Amino acid sequence: MIRPLPPLIQGIALCALLASGSLWPRDASAAEPTDRACIGSYRLSDGRDVDLAVSDESHYRWRMKDGTSGKLSGAARGAWVSTLGWTDRADGHRVDLRDCARGRIAFDRIAGERLKFEVVETSFQAGDATLAGRLVLPAGDDAVPIVVLVHGSERDSARDYYALQRQFPSEGIGAFVYDKRGTGASTGRYTQNFLTLANDAIAALREARRLAGTRAGRMGYQAGSQGGWVAPLAARIEPADFVIVSFGLAVSPLDEDREAIALDMSRRGYGPDVVAKAMEVADATAVVLQSDFREGYDGLAKIKQRYGAEPWFKFVRGNVSFFILEKPEAELRTVGPTLFPGTPLDYDAMPVLRNLRVPQLWLLGGEDIDAPSAETVRRLTGLAQAGAPIRHTVFPHAEHGMYEFEVGADGSRLSTRQPADYFPQMRDFIKSGSVQPR
Repeated sequence: MIRPLPPLIQGIALCALLASGSLWPRDASAAEPTDRACIGSYRLSDGRDVDLAVSDESHYRWRMKDGTSGKLSGAARGAWVSTLGWTDRADGHRVDLRDCARGRIAFDRIAGERLKFEVVETSFQAGDATLAGRLVLPAGDDAVPIVVLVHGSERDSARDYYALQRQFPSEGIGAFVYDKRGTGASTGRYTQNFLTLANDAIAALREARRLAGTRAGRMGYQAGSQGGWVAPLAARIEPADFVIVSFGLAVSPLDEDREAIALDMSRRGYGPDVVAKAMEVADATAVVLQSDFREGYDGLAKIKQRYGAEPWFKFVRGNVSFFILEKPEAELRTVGPTLFPGTPLDYDAMPVLRNLRVPQLWLLGGEDIDAPSAETVRRLTGLAQAGAPIRHTVFPHAEHGMYEFEVGADGSRLSTRQPADYFPQMRDFIKSGSVQPR
């Protein structure tokens, strides 16, 4: 299943590296180049905020805190027209960017002024890597809570693409964003080793605290997808004041794939007998994964021969199994080891979560087929009942990346927006440690 995702979503599940965040095709002859001077959050005269970021060399992406978003394409004389979410369907919004370099835009003819923040660019040491970071604070001298934005598995520059680095400061919250090791302007070898990444996150929080000085209030993490394994570990190693996990998991990466395969079967209407067979497929692909793509191919071939002709087999997707099933052995041996370097596939998150006394907010998608949330919800509920400072929200119509979607005629999912309460819940939790009822 191909789903048009944003070029970067906050933290992506294992399969995102295989899907490689594609952008919609464009007519290069009609494209108008973007201007990075337009990047910023703007306060419209009606009180709403709109964030504007570069999507690629010829498109912008706008976002509002109610979860709405669109991609902007150049029209004429400084006008840009929008398409709904990550679809290619016009949504009627028009944005005038002729004065954006001077801090002014018009969104549907409503004037907007760029919000002013205090921005400090920095580089800091994290183990053997030098990481590029940025502290963004709301204007003023008061102490403010500060959130460190922790990556998922993406390889893009967080400093270039994370809109939260501006959306949080527009609500009186400081944000520290940094390029993951081996990405953007950061040095070091790219890795998905959770302990290494947790120590990098700790170094980022320390740097944010140093730069903020007397303005540093409560400090914690917001982490998406793979970051849901990293941020709690970081907070367990060196305490923080809060942790927010968005579309992350309390099960291992291998169990993530198994749960996704089981969901593939159940949502297609197959019963326990077929699920049991599909788990044999998961077992076979796991051998290949755990050997770093060096072994397990004979067993994989036997599974394909045994079940490949059965009607359910073509629906086995999982989180990464589909890639192993589709690609020839020679390609897997060559490409496979580069996909998930250092990932602890059987990582057990529960010992950390059982012993973590830091207040946590988990935000999960009820329709997440990449990182199914049911078992994670069961585990979080049990931890909370045992006294852990955990609360969670399941957004029933959201998938991975916390995106609501529509289903195309071919069954593909087209992301349209984020849930209206997603950003407000994070904002409230950072500022007060609770989530306001709505």
